[in-house]
Amino acid sequence: MIRWRTGTVERLGRGWHGAQELTVTLDARTPDDPATVRALAYPDLVGLPEVGDEVLLNTNALALGLGTGGYALVVALPRRLPEDAPVRGHIVKARYSPLQTIRLAADEEGSPHRDALAAAQDVGGMPVVVADLHSALPAILAGIHADAPAARVAYVLTDGGALAAGFSRTLDALRDRLAGTVTAGQAWGGDLEAVNVHGGLLAARHALGADITIVSQGPGNLGTGTVWGFSGVAAGEAVNAAAVLGGRPVGALRISDADPRPRHRGVSHHSLTAYGKVALAAAELVVPAGLPAELAAQVEAALEPLAARHRIVTVETAGLDAALRAVPVKLSTMGRDLDGDHAYFLACAAAGRHAAALATAT
Repeated sequence: MIRWRTGTVERLGRGWHGAQELTVTLDARTPDDPATVRALAYPDLVGLPEVGDEVLLNTNALALGLGTGGYALVVALPRRLPEDAPVRGHIVKARYSPLQTIRLAADEEGSPHRDALAAAQDVGGMPVVVADLHSALPAILAGIHADAPAARVAYVLTDGGALAAGFSRTLDALRDRLAGTVTAGQAWGGDLEAVNVHGGLLAARHALGADITIVSQGPGNLGTGTVWGFSGVAAGEAVNAAAVLGGRPVGALRISDADPRPRHRGVSHHSLTAYGKVALAAAELVVPAGLPAELAAQVEAALEPLAARHRIVTVETAGLDAALRAVPVKLSTMGRDLDGDHAYFLACAAAGRHAAALATAT
């Protein structure tokens, strides 16, 4: 079901790479409809809106009160459709949805990277840091660059959250710190496109020249509060992909003593499912040193069953707090900032630090 609305662009708001915010005066269909709504357009799909344009909107996110995705989404500018653009590739993403989009895969014919990726068999021992939340990305990157400022770091955005890379303001702010973004699966809009995570890792290594790659879903994860009903369990599949391709999987654990939900305190049950049940290959699971005693005991107990398959690594954290405070984006996870959930961001940064050590040791 889709809640369809039409309206008129009243003013333009912030714009960043791949997205444009708008304020839209709504043509009300019910007494509960607001006079104006905040909307988001992806210009490479619908064109760049202008003040006065009529817009067709999907308002599901507003009706559900979604925090991450609380926008009406622009489906079309009916009276000012963009001109047809040359079709460069042949892979289709958001397949068989009304907004399916044709993209050039990094490894398909016509791509400048085709020959290199067709010949690639592995990622040559590249460390691959895996996380289940998009909010981990800037913290992991901070941990890497704290010790290895010159490291080339790529990001593989999977399709568990936002499919459009342009939805992420975090990615926009980190563009000059990343070697590039590869959008994998149904996700689209990165610097390179890949059919799956395996292709994304190969593209990161052989097309972007990455020393280290970070893998996570985009913002707006999906969960039902059950063991298996969470889009981030695909982090375990990313571990498998990295291992199959000869990489060094590093797990960024979701650690918290601030989350009010018991299932996420200590080590989140999502991390325990991803690494304990989905990941069949061994990873290096990173625990930051110096956690508060009670939290440290919870983490140790939670990870004990995983030690038979994975290597549990304790990483010193000196300097990581300063690195986290220096990132060019506001750190936020589940509505909590760095000080509101310090252990979570510190664990992510520690995973980045460990990956940097692995990369510089090879």
